[in-house]
Order: sequence, then structure tokens, then C-alpha cells
Amino acid sequence: MTGILIGPLLVALGSPAAATAGPDPAPCPASLSRQATCYRGQDANGAHYMIAIPEAWNGSLVMHAHGGPDLTEESDPERSPDDLDRWSVMVREGYAWAGSAYRRGGYGTRMGAEDTENLRRLFVERFGRPQRTFVHGQSWGGDVAAKVAEIYGHGPKSPYDGVLLTSGVLAGGSRGYDYRVDLRVVYQYYCQNHPRPSEPQYPLWMGLRKSSTMTTEGLRARLRECTGYDAKPEDRTPEQQRNLDDILAVTKIPERTLESHLRFATFTFRDIVHNRLGGRNPFGNRNVRYSGSHDDKALNAGVERFSPDQSAVRDLSFDSDVTGAVSIPVLTVHAIDDPTAFVEHEAAYRASLEGAHSDEHLVQTFTRESEHSGLSIAEYANAISALSAWVRTGVKPTAASVAASCPAFDATYGTGCFHDPGFVPADYASRVLPRPGARHWPALTAAQERALARRGGVGIAP
Repeated sequence: MTGILIGPLLVALGSPAAATAGPDPAPCPASLSRQATCYRGQDANGAHYMIAIPEAWNGSLVMHAHGGPDLTEESDPERSPDDLDRWSVMVREGYAWAGSAYRRGGYGTRMGAEDTENLRRLFVERFGRPQRTFVHGQSWGGDVAAKVAEIYGHGPKSPYDGVLLTSGVLAGGSRGYDYRVDLRVVYQYYCQNHPRPSEPQYPLWMGLRKSSTMTTEGLRARLRECTGYDAKPEDRTPEQQRNLDDILAVTKIPERTLESHLRFATFTFRDIVHNRLGGRNPFGNRNVRYSGSHDDKALNAGVERFSPDQSAVRDLSFDSDVTGAVSIPVLTVHAIDDPTAFVEHEAAYRASLEGAHSDEHLVQTFTRESEHSGLSIAEYANAISALSAWVRTGVKPTAASVAASCPAFDATYGTGCFHDPGFVPADYASRVLPRPGARHWPALTAAQERALARRGGVGIAP
């Protein structure tokens, strides 16, 4: 499958996007002082980017796909410099690094994939073709990188040699946010303040009215009012404690990330629905049975119910669901106690590759860590090295061999190695209440994707 076949909404895939500004020499982050030469620029689609080439370049390039999505209207010129600083370990390990801030904020997995590929082509045009090229995706960027592999990295002429997915949101858009749909309706059932009865009403699948002026601080205040989530337990009222207990028990969302999940189910849902899907609803909970509360019967009778618009489901799925059709090595690293992108996303991703009969290209590793997108620096260095060795030698690593090689990198970085080679994540449906007919993987097959591409006019516009 090629980019031209798969992406009717993608722009100018047959030729690299010309740079409208740069790449021009720019200061490197302090973490790379005197270790690399850095460049900044903006491509023809408006995407800001940054490139770093180490003084002792090993000849390989890491294309970085950032997470989020950010909700800025325009491309953020500071996003890629910040990402380079955060993942400077790649450059310190000898890899050139290039990261796009994408042409705009807001949801758009294929847009992010296209902007990443455009930057790779720009790198080749300016600096020559690397010996090997890897794509690294973190968090939602894991979904972006997975789509890079499927759209641009499939087949014998792939310009990409391997994929590294860390803390990835890998269940795709049509199913990967169902637990936030559940949070949105369960929260409103108990709290009744988002919206308040005195405010204009709207269906909760919108996340928020398009014209609402609510801020993150305003949302935080409502969550605090209902649950006392950021207070000591002894300072909460009995009603707040019961609301908090019920919401957490039903949704299985960790208390420490309750606020961030509700933000996503508010502001990012608004972006998806209003800005990307023209007001159509891609989410549903019509037949979901909620349990774990102090009164499940009342909850299920009173929670708001809705069914998705199938054209919206189609467009969100085409944009962001993985097909599993990969033909290059894919290595994943995921914290077992990730409170944001639950580790069960990895079970969904494996099932997608198994459904596409391409799981021989996948190695998954897990660590005994408890932060999202906050893995040990030594583990990042080890992961890109293990992926590179797999590509160079053709010898597929194992979770055990990746764990065994990490201490050598920790001798340099001193941030620890926390691998658990024996861990296997539970099925996605064990963590996220499945919708009818949504237990099979992949959610979107490669054949379905090709058919939608031929049809045209589907997906999310860049």
C-alpha cells in the first residue's frame, strides 16, 4: 500500500514539500551543547520543524512524531525544539533527529503522518539519504508513527527501516477514547455541573459547546467542586468522596490522571467533533452496561445515552485506526502502570497486527514504571539501539534480550532499567468497556482502508 493509494486527503505526496523557511542553522538545546548542529524551518504546509545532526553521526535518522494533540490553531514553533530537548538522548547516541510540529494543532493522525514524511523528504533533499531511517512516536504520536509505517513504510521500497513506539495510544481513534466517553457521561451523571442545569445544554458527545469559553481552570474548579479530587481525603465532604469513588470505580481511570482525562473528554472531543467532523458524533454508549458504583441500576437508568453517526465513525477510523499492515520491524516500550495510555493499548495493537498476519514484525516490551511518556532515558537509548541492531542484523530481539541490554546504557545515563520481560497485557476489553461488534481487531482492515481511499472524500482534512 502506498501513500498515494491510501491518502486522498493528503497533499502532494508524490514530491517533497519545499521549505518556505529553512532549514536554517539554529541554536541547539543546552542538553546538546557542542554535540550537534541544529536547524529550524517551516515547510510549505506551514509546519515548523527542527533537525539535529550529531558531530559523530552514525548515519541513521530518527523521525519523531509528537503526542498530544496540541490544540493550538497554528503550528507551534516551539514544539519541536522542546521535543528535541526531551529526546536529546537519540542525538547523544549518534542519531540524527528530525521532528515536525505539524501544520496545525488539533486532531489529525494522517496529517501528522504526512508532515512527518514531508520532513523526512526535506531532510534527504538537504542532507542526503541516511543509511537507515527510523520513526519514533510517543503517546498519540505512537498512533501517528504507526500510520507512517502503514502508509509510507509498507513494501520493499520503504524509506523507513524500523518503528519505535513508546507509551503509544495504539487502539486508534474509533475505540481508543471509549473510556473517556464513559468518563464524560458518568461524570455528568454524578456531578451535574458540566454543563450546569442553568447553562445551555448540549449532547455530551460534543465534549463542550463549540462557542463555550470554558478554560482548563474552570473545568478544574468544577471537578474540584464535585469530587474534591485534589484535596486530602479528610478534607472532602462525604458526597465528594462518594462521587469520586463511583467515578473512578466505574471508569477504571486512575485518580491521579482524572483531571487530564476529563480535559481530553472536554476540549479534545470538542476539537474532534466540531473542528474535524463538522459537528457529527463519532462516539457511542447506547448499549454499554456500567458497573462498580454504589448503585449501578440507578446509574445505568440515568446516564446519558447516544449512538454514533456512522459517517463520523468512518472518518475518524480512516484517519486514525491502525490496520496492522506493517512490513518493517516495530519495537514498542510501555509502562505497565501508564495512567494515561493504558498498557492494554498494546494488547489492541498486537491483536491488530495478528489480524493483519504481520505480528512477526512486532516486539513489545514493558517496564515497571508508572508515568505516561516518562520512561527512563537509559530505556530510550536501549530501545533505539535494539531496534537498530534488529534492522542491521535481521536478528529479532525478545523482551528478555532488550531487558538484558539495558544496563549497559544505564551505566552512562544512570536513570534505571525497569523492564519486566514476562509481562503480558490483558485484553483491551478488560479495561475499556467494549461497544457491540467492537471486539475484533484491527478496527479497520487494510482492504477497508483501500476501499475508502478509492471512494475519496473521507477522513479528517489536514
